[in-house]
Amino acid sequence: MGEALVAGLLAARWGDAADIAVVEKVEARRRELAGRFPGIVVTADVPAADGAVVAVKPDDVEAACRAVAAAGTPLALSIAAGVPLAALEAWLGDGVRVVRAMPNTPALVGAGAAALAGGTAATAADLAWAEGLLSAVGTVVRVPEHLLDAVTGLSGSGPAYVFLVAEALIDAGVLAGLPRATSSALVVQTLLGSARLLAESGQGPEALRAAVTSPGGTTAAGLQALEDRAVRAAFLAAVEAATQRSRALGAPSG
Repeated sequence: MGEALVAGLLAARWGDAADIAVVEKVEARRRELAGRFPGIVVTADVPAADGAVVAVKPDDVEAACRAVAAAGTPLALSIAAGVPLAALEAWLGDGVRVVRAMPNTPALVGAGAAALAGGTAATAADLAWAEGLLSAVGTVVRVPEHLLDAVTGLSGSGPAYVFLVAEALIDAGVLAGLPRATSSALVVQTLLGSARLLAESGQGPEALRAAVTSPGGTTAAGLQALEDRAVRAAFLAAVEAATQRSRALGAPSG
């Protein structure tokens, strides 16, 4: 996710490459990142900065926060899944203000979705800074912290659900007799076009679905097959399971 955010910020011209520093402990990975993102600073140690983004796995968040605090950074934005503000503030210490956010990987192409919540010491300017950074790569909403686990289960994990749907539709097209390349091209454009129609038409998904569904027609038959196999319920269960997993990641251990 951190790599996607860096790529998205550079593509959106959020700032000069030299304005961005990436901290990576593994030397081979540092070389890889420096080659992919020419001009950015890639280092093994946290440099002094006006703000830092904590974009590591949940098990590594404590060490990353302590390194940020030791560098004297006054403001941190965490995009680590499931790690609550209380833990972040404890690890960062009283001198560091913190914002917690959950973005998703479409930030890589400037089409991300993110939600954020501020810590106890975060100011309106801090929230605006975090929102400005994340909005360079997509849409940002503000929510109370207790809803961030649901955000993780929905939009944080959501791209994987959509990619699974894409895989299934491509395979279905092949099963129906289409060449795989043809099926893939049609599915990708169908997903892209449907998302744009939903975003730009001003109509909700129910109305758009109804407009495509003629009584007794092909779409009605296909939708009935999906309902018979509880696809809607499966999506509800997937989001709930991912939400619960996010809560578990943030629960105190021991």
